[in-house]
Amino acid sequence: MSPRPTSGPAARRSAPRARPGPDDLRRTFEAVPARTSQEGEPFADSWWGRAWVAALESLSMDGARLARGRAYADDGKVAAITVTPGRVVAYVHGSRARPYRAELRLRTFTETGWDTLLAAVAAHPGHLSALLAKEMPHSLADTAREADVRLLPGPDDLDPSCTCPDLGRPCKHVAALCYQTGRLLDSDPFVLLLMRGRGERELLDELGRRNAEHSARERPAAPAVPSVAAADALADRYLPPLPAPLPVPPYPGQPPSYPDLPGARDPLGLDHLATDAAARAHALLTSGRDPLAGLTPWQDAVRIAASRPTAGLTATTRALYRELAHATGRNTTDLARAVAAWRQGGAEGLAVLETPWDPPAGPFDRARPLLAAAEFPRLTPWRNHLTHPAGTFQLRFGHDARWYGYESDPGADDWWPRAAPDPDPVTALEALLTGDPVPDPEADPPYVR
Repeated sequence: MSPRPTSGPAARRSAPRARPGPDDLRRTFEAVPARTSQEGEPFADSWWGRAWVAALESLSMDGARLARGRAYADDGKVAAITVTPGRVVAYVHGSRARPYRAELRLRTFTETGWDTLLAAVAAHPGHLSALLAKEMPHSLADTAREADVRLLPGPDDLDPSCTCPDLGRPCKHVAALCYQTGRLLDSDPFVLLLMRGRGERELLDELGRRNAEHSARERPAAPAVPSVAAADALADRYLPPLPAPLPVPPYPGQPPSYPDLPGARDPLGLDHLATDAAARAHALLTSGRDPLAGLTPWQDAVRIAASRPTAGLTATTRALYRELAHATGRNTTDLARAVAAWRQGGAEGLAVLETPWDPPAGPFDRARPLLAAAEFPRLTPWRNHLTHPAGTFQLRFGHDARWYGYESDPGADDWWPRAAPDPDPVTALEALLTGDPVPDPEADPPYVR
């Protein structure tokens, strides 16, 4: 027979496994298989587990019953054990077919006792570290005893009972339960603390809080920092001299020159993105919120591109469009079209461009009679679109109950946003018909090249 582990992870792996209970004050441990123990070998491995067994053996005046109970525990006759504050309960199989319900009651601590114990433990950081490692050092029991709290049980703390007809105190079934409980304590000293009235999670939270308060009281105060009045801080004697002004560039007004690194992203486009990120960070710091946090990467890319002026497009703008299109997996024509939609109606304008939808009955249904009364040709409906018979003009109804104008070359089905949106379809179509002609996306916008 290979020796049983006496401590450490191996011993804990051989211990009964706990099933989660409804809360932190109820733990149920699965039954363990039978095992063989040698003559004279301690039943528990840890010193606190052996102290538990010693309390049991001191309670009994009948060594034969204890020996029979230990044999029951070795033979695996103890079923799952449930531990709650003040109680340990399990069914134990005896000589009859029906198991007996064995129970052991243990005196719990009062609130005053717990407060005294926790205050004493919190004053020794090593106690908390040991408990986290599932260990109970002798110093922890000594600390409890010095605080007049008896952590480990004495014979007068244990109150056994069983459904068997044996009147022994304890009977062999309760003795078997007690021996098996010693194994539970070997693997987890929090089982003993649960018997005394507090669950593991509650204890760790309370010990952590008390330990932090104790450390704060013991920590020396930080030295005082001499204060400086604001007027003195701004005086010349506290400020370093200003650096010399930079030399005037030979060609004022020209953009800075960036090195052309092979394979690198365009530095002009990155410069604009960095400027936008800095402005966004400043808004977040000053207002405490990011107004653009709800945008998707594509929406944010369109927003950034739309912030560039359309007149006098430069290499910087072209580079920015290329960077944004590459980053979002689109081409520059898609980005230019989306920018036109963003300038037309922001995020809603972009949604109108990219996402057809089915409007409910109401304004959309009333649009065609209104357009007919204004003597416009009959427009063909499809979802939220109304298209001119010639295929060159189109109105799209947005979720914001406004009409967005679109224009395309005849038969091209290449729709581009045009004109400002309006709640009145007649006004929106008139603005579309009197607006600028649709540009050639391959020639007009130089940023799509």
